[in-house]
Amino acid sequence: MPARRCAVRWPTASTDRCATRRKQSLKTPGRPFDYRVITNTIQRSLAAAGLHNHAGLMQGVTNTVERALAAGGLVAPDHTPTGHTFEGEAREVGPDDAGRQGPEGEGAEAGEFLTQSFTNHAGTRAYKLFVPAIHSAGGTETLPLVVMLHGCSQTPDDFVAGTRMNALAQRHGFLVAWPAQAAGASRQGCWRWYSSAHQAREGGEPAILAGITGEVMSRYRVDRRRIFAAGMSAGGAMAVILGATYPELFAAIGVHSGLPYGAAHDLPSALAAMKGGKAPPSSLGVPAIVFHGDRDPTVNVRNGAAIVEQAVRGRVAAPDQREAHTGRSPDGRVYHRTVHAEASGRAVVEHWVLSGAGHAWSGGCASGSFTDAGGPDASAEMIRFFLSQPGR
Repeated sequence: MPARRCAVRWPTASTDRCATRRKQSLKTPGRPFDYRVITNTIQRSLAAAGLHNHAGLMQGVTNTVERALAAGGLVAPDHTPTGHTFEGEAREVGPDDAGRQGPEGEGAEAGEFLTQSFTNHAGTRAYKLFVPAIHSAGGTETLPLVVMLHGCSQTPDDFVAGTRMNALAQRHGFLVAWPAQAAGASRQGCWRWYSSAHQAREGGEPAILAGITGEVMSRYRVDRRRIFAAGMSAGGAMAVILGATYPELFAAIGVHSGLPYGAAHDLPSALAAMKGGKAPPSSLGVPAIVFHGDRDPTVNVRNGAAIVEQAVRGRVAAPDQREAHTGRSPDGRVYHRTVHAEASGRAVVEHWVLSGAGHAWSGGCASGSFTDAGGPDASAEMIRFFLSQPGR
């Protein structure tokens, strides 16, 4: 008997129900993240090191912090080289079941799902690309592009299944790029948002991701005014970095359970940022939609508010153009949604706080990891927000 698929309904974003593993409302791989255990471990390591400036001892402390953060699924060792441009060349590896999609959503069967690789001065990353059928149907219309950045311990395929973004792309006509973190760059598959080497344009992972975006633009009919980045957890934090460092490339960002720009510069500060949630004195030059569960045990909910603060500061939203209301998804999840608008009245920042939700993609399908089927549907709401923007 064929497996049932997770349907996507539009535009009523919050009405989606996941048919796969219906009774599993939340899938969170790995053991729970306990900050008390990690903090005690760090304190014992510091005491053992005696706070001396000794390379061997301090390396031990750093390794302890690294292991603690990896247990939370957000960071891993830093090895990627840096450089100065985002141009590069792509090498197509081959189709990955082109024209046939898995359980991530109905209506995606007619599109192509290709596996490719991109290399520039900053490194090499594989990525997958979903091309909707409308792109291959002849015609000259340009289509939006969404770059989706997975979280730690995830893969593009896993993220595809959990978010069902390809199904939305097939239905509404946009391309989706799914970059994959390299195993040699991160044992946990994390984008290195926490490292200073990966927080500026023209170098590190932002340059690679911008290069992937540019390559897709050059090879497909992409609407250059409507290119967006979105991500979960470490991927969400990297989407924020892309919005801050390449505002001329990305028209808006979507962030789920992520962290603000400049929240950390190394491993110890990353742990503090995950527990805290202060907004550094930076601003985002692009519109943003932000989701965060108020029971997130991995990345404190205050981080979502900090991203919103940076986005509002960057968009110079009018102080009197702010609306807030409380709603409930069809599955009973209470959420608080705040919309910030420019003086013209156009919404440029949305903040969704999900009551009782943890570190998981809201409205996601249980066939992917770190998903919560309780809704509202973050994927559909992000696309609704993206397509409402006029573009750069």
